Amino acid sequence: MPASAKKTRRVAVLADSDTRWKWGALTANRIAPEDSDIRLDGYLLRGRATPTARQLQEVGVHADSLNEVTAVEFLRTMAKEQYDVLVLALVGGGVQAMLHGLKRVWEGRSDRPVVVTGYVGVVYEKLADGLLLRHGADLVLANSRQDAERFRAVYEGVGADASSVTEVALPFLGGEPYTGEHDPYTVVFAAQPSVPDSRKDRTYLLNRLIKHARRHPEREVLLKLRSKPGEHTTHIEELPYQKLVQRLEPPANFKLVYGNMGEVLDRTDLMVTISSTAALESLHRRIPTVVLTDLGVREVLGNHHFVGSGCLASWDQLDEGHRPTPDEEWVSRQGVCADGTYATAFDPARERIAKLLGRPGGLPALTPYYTPTTAPGYLPGILARHHLGPDGSPLPGAPAHDREPGPVRQIVRRAARGAYRHGVQRVAPVIRRMGEL
Repeated sequence: MPASAKKTRRVAVLADSDTRWKWGALTANRIAPEDSDIRLDGYLLRGRATPTARQLQEVGVHADSLNEVTAVEFLRTMAKEQYDVLVLALVGGGVQAMLHGLKRVWEGRSDRPVVVTGYVGVVYEKLADGLLLRHGADLVLANSRQDAERFRAVYEGVGADASSVTEVALPFLGGEPYTGEHDPYTVVFAAQPSVPDSRKDRTYLLNRLIKHARRHPEREVLLKLRSKPGEHTTHIEELPYQKLVQRLEPPANFKLVYGNMGEVLDRTDLMVTISSTAALESLHRRIPTVVLTDLGVREVLGNHHFVGSGCLASWDQLDEGHRPTPDEEWVSRQGVCADGTYATAFDPARERIAKLLGRPGGLPALTPYYTPTTAPGYLPGILARHHLGPDGSPLPGAPAHDREPGPVRQIVRRAARGAYRHGVQRVAPVIRRMGEL
C-alpha cells in the first residue's frame, strides 16, 4: 500500500521501567495494523524505577513524544486525548489500577482506545496473581504458545473471559543469526538485578566467570550489566556486580559491558545466564546458550522454566568446552521463532486490533475481573498505591502536576530517590544480615 494511503494511528505507551518501556514501545510498533503508520507517545510512570536518560538512550526506541507522569496525571491526559491503541507496560498492580482509572475517565465513551498489556519476558512466578491483575485489557499478550495455553487456563478456571489472550512473541527478538565463531571467541554472562539475590551466590557466579576468563585467556569474557549503581530497572538490585568486582582482580580479558543486548549478541559465541530473557534472544539467533545449574534448578531462580530446553549446564562443564544443543520442540513452544516465522508472529494481535478499531458502535467499557465485589479485601490496596479510590477516582491529596516541577521540587525528588536507593542497596541488606545472626 502506498505510504500516502496509510492512515496514521495514535498509540500511547505507559511504562514504569526501562525494560518495560522497551517492551511496550517495540510491541506498539509490532502490533500496529499493517495498513497504518503510527504516532507513538510515551509516558513514563513516576516511581522508583523511572528510567534515567542513559537507560532510555541504551534502549534505543524512538518515540514522537516522551513525558514523565503520575498515575493521576496520566488518567487526566487519557480523558482528554484521543488514541487508537494504549499499551500498558506496567507491573500487574499498575495495570489493574490503570484499568479501573481508565474505566472511570472513559465512562460513557465508545471511542476509547484498544487497551493492550502483557509480560516483558519469561513468566515463571505469580502466574495467577499477575494474570488476574491484567484481566480487563482488550488484549493480554502471551509471548509463546505455552504461555497462551496457561493464560487461558487461569482465566477460564476462575470464570473470567479468556478471549483477550492473544499469542504473539517477544517484540525484541531479531538480529542476524549466528554464523560461526568470532575472533576472539566471546563468552557473555547476562546478569540479572535480582537473581540470585544473596551476596554469597552473586560472588560465586562472579568468581566462576573470572575463573573461566583465567582458564581461557584466548577468549573475551564479558559481564553484561543491566544498569549502573543507583539506577533501577524492573527489579531492585541490592548488590550490583560492579561493587562486588572491585574486591577482585580479574584478568585483562574480563570486561564489564553495558549497552543494547542485541549489539552485544552480535559478537557473542556463548551466552550464559541464570534465567534471563536474554537466553531467549540468544536462542532466537541460534547462539549457543547455557542456563546455569550451579545454584540448583529452582523456582526462586527461574531456571526451572528451562527444564527440557537442552540448555541446562554448569560452569564445570563450560570450563571443559561443553556447548549445549537446544531442544527444537521446546524452543518452538517458547515463541522463539528460529525457523523464520517471526515475521508473522504478531499477525493475530494486528488482526484483533483492526477488528476492534472497526467495531460498529465503538468499544464497550473495560471490565476487569477484580471489582470491589469480587476482591473487596485486595483491590482497594492495589488502587491506593497509585492514589486511586475503589471506584478508580483520585484520592484526596493524590499527586498530579499540570506542568513540569520547579527546580526546588526536582532537587527534592532526586534526593528522595537517592535516599530510597541507598536504603535498598546499603541499609536493607545490613538489616537482613543482622536478622540472620
